[in-house]
Amino acid sequence: MPSRRPRSFQPESWLATLALAAICVISLGNVIVRYATDASFAFTEEFSVFCLVLLTFGGAAVAARHNQHIRIELIEHWLPPALCKAVYVLQWAVGVAVLGVMVWYGSTFAWQEYQWESLSPGLGLPNWIYVIWLPVLSLAILIRLTQNLVDRLRGKTEPEVIHES
Repeated sequence: MPSRRPRSFQPESWLATLALAAICVISLGNVIVRYATDASFAFTEEFSVFCLVLLTFGGAAVAARHNQHIRIELIEHWLPPALCKAVYVLQWAVGVAVLGVMVWYGSTFAWQEYQWESLSPGLGLPNWIYVIWLPVLSLAILIRLTQNLVDRLRGKTEPEVIHES
């Protein structure tokens, strides 16, 4: 029997899984109530959109860790290993730039929503509760992207590290 290495705890995987389950339960509950009573729950759209954002960012963090993001893989296959490492660093640098902007502006936006005491349109909850996840999960993606870069530069090729299509 092949030995299996224990997987490390990945909170973003759990977050994405819980968000998907919540979307399913909320949507199913809303459909059942709508067909039974000709009315719908008011909170379902707001919470479903929020869970969809959590699912997207959690999934993006998992994909960043396992090198499964869309990228120009053809270039990686044709370059010599020394140049490949330069491409890895370039990919990482572009990702850091984009995610850094998201962290900065997402934090600024969340802080403004908190200061202005903006309320969500559907339920009237404080809007910063929804918005704060943008910079937090962007930072999580950035961390996982950096972990993947370090593994790739060290030459690790385990299936958990490198996904080859």
